Amino acid sequence: MVSPSIWFRYIASKLEYSVSLSRRSYGRGQIADTEKLDSIWKNVLLGKLTFLHWNKEEEMAPTIGTHGGTLLVRKIPAADPTKVYVGDVVVLKDPMNSDKYLVRRLAAMEGSEMASTDEKDEPFVLENDQCWVLADNENLKPKEAYDSRTFGPVTMTNIIGRVIYCLRNAVDHGPVNNSDVSAKQDSPVLEVELDVDEMAKNHKA
Repeated sequence: MVSPSIWFRYIASKLEYSVSLSRRSYGRGQIADTEKLDSIWKNVLLGKLTFLHWNKEEEMAPTIGTHGGTLLVRKIPAADPTKVYVGDVVVLKDPMNSDKYLVRRLAAMEGSEMASTDEKDEPFVLENDQCWVLADNENLKPKEAYDSRTFGPVTMTNIIGRVIYCLRNAVDHGPVNNSDVSAKQDSPVLEVELDVDEMAKNHKA
């Protein structure tokens, strides 16, 4: 049974998401000015804040598992430093192939000074709207881990969601270790939208 306080926080999260989504749609000319309010309430009443995503890459083991996992992902319509935080596991468009999606951990954001992988190069600072993502798998060498050490900084707009739960198999599943801020923000979403049975039905391993 979900408590009233959890429901209140969940509805507040849905309202915030719906407003952000409608603003983005309006800015792109996808909805008219008179449709904004209807769009917001439609998302609040009918929309979900999460989607399922299958990931089979070894880069995020053991967080996601060496044989892949079914992930519950919280949608992020417009990623910025107030929506995602350093330490979060995020789903992002592959900067080298926009038709594919990667799961990586957010390691740094705009304004952070980064050391170059080449000792000959000077340190550099991530520019506005840039972030740095890394793989969790410590068994992979830097050149084997397909992350920012390979393709460099990523634009924040590439991020489409934050992974909040992982089902590795029927007996091995649980919340993903994200930043403390995100864990607090995502707790009501997990309480209301998490359906382990549904995740198990969609599991491909």
